[in-house]
Amino acid sequence: MDYLIKAPAKLRTTVYLPASKSISNRILFLNAMSEIPQEVQNLSDCDDTNVMLQALQSRQGDINIQAAGTAMRFLTAYLAGEKGLWTITGTERMQNRPIKILVEALNSVGARIEYMNKEGFPPLRINGHTLDGGEISLDGSISSQYISALLMAAPRMVNGLKLHLLGQVISRPYLQLTIRLMKEFGIDVVEEEQTLIIPPQQYTPVPFTVESDWSAASYWYEMVALSDEAEVTLTGLFSDSLQGDAQIVTLFDRLGVETAFISNGVLLKRKERNIDEPFVYDFTDMPDMAQTLAVTCAMLDIHFYFSGLQSLKIKETDRLAALRNELSKLGYLLTEQDGQTLQWNGERTEAAETPVIHTYEDHRMAMAFAPVALQYIDGIRIADIEVVSKSYPRFWDDLRKGGFQLQIANSTIID
Repeated sequence: MDYLIKAPAKLRTTVYLPASKSISNRILFLNAMSEIPQEVQNLSDCDDTNVMLQALQSRQGDINIQAAGTAMRFLTAYLAGEKGLWTITGTERMQNRPIKILVEALNSVGARIEYMNKEGFPPLRINGHTLDGGEISLDGSISSQYISALLMAAPRMVNGLKLHLLGQVISRPYLQLTIRLMKEFGIDVVEEEQTLIIPPQQYTPVPFTVESDWSAASYWYEMVALSDEAEVTLTGLFSDSLQGDAQIVTLFDRLGVETAFISNGVLLKRKERNIDEPFVYDFTDMPDMAQTLAVTCAMLDIHFYFSGLQSLKIKETDRLAALRNELSKLGYLLTEQDGQTLQWNGERTEAAETPVIHTYEDHRMAMAFAPVALQYIDGIRIADIEVVSKSYPRFWDDLRKGGFQLQIANSTIID
């Protein structure tokens, strides 16, 4: 179903952001590895976290994680070391997202994991037992979630784990997030350049409160950047955040968004942009922010060259293709090179008449394009808006609170 989103003339609101999905899922893994788990405060209520929480609590042998990629990677590593027979599957798209590298790595340290259908892809059959551990090497340019899953499972391996990362390591802040959280749970992680050593040891659980999600904040930064007049307060964000996506403060400063840290979060206001074109940036460390920045720059008529995007092709959808397709409907012609870069040099075409933005079962497509309504007096039409439940279930409610209007296309406004 298509929805029409219309924006307010002035954007003034306070947003109680969701908790960080990245932190929540890691804390659930670490807590489950502990002998006496502690209470976790402010867990994310998104789909990805809920399916992982349900799987860990139910202990049922057959697990369906739906479209939750993080849960698929983390639970595969967790269940490999948990005594029992397990199967894990997901949506059709999930069954076409590769997991062979993680499975081979786990099997090389003693896991017993088999493919139930197509080799290299879920669903998986796992014969869980205590893993031997040992020494393995992985390409650092693969999904950081594979590496995080191995690291978090390592302390309970008989011989621990020595993990060599080869080549360029992408999404490094997510690895550092994993390591910092493991250390908070009492785990000794030795870092020697691109080698990580985790001796066998016990997790020491601690009470933990999850901070708000900088990824969710990025869409409000985009809205402020695209507004003529805006003042937005975002709660639960900190200048010393564990999350790599907090780097958006610097990126959006160049795009005309001023960030002031206040007692309960941040206050965003418009300011003069300070950017030389093209906007060149390497997203190797935070690929999930590429969609937000690409749409923002296009709407502001700022040429850009974004690199480090190789992991986007194996996300919820091929995000590079999705961005090119949907921005072309608005008249912006992007180019892609080698599945790693995305560029807009100002090339335009005639926009589609009454364009409908498709979301490809990807939450970030819906949220990155919603702020475009601020640039169109008649609003923007987006299909299948419910996909935001994957990471930010209250997104549309928060937009309404900020003065946006949502209506089913060719229907009446939904209050």
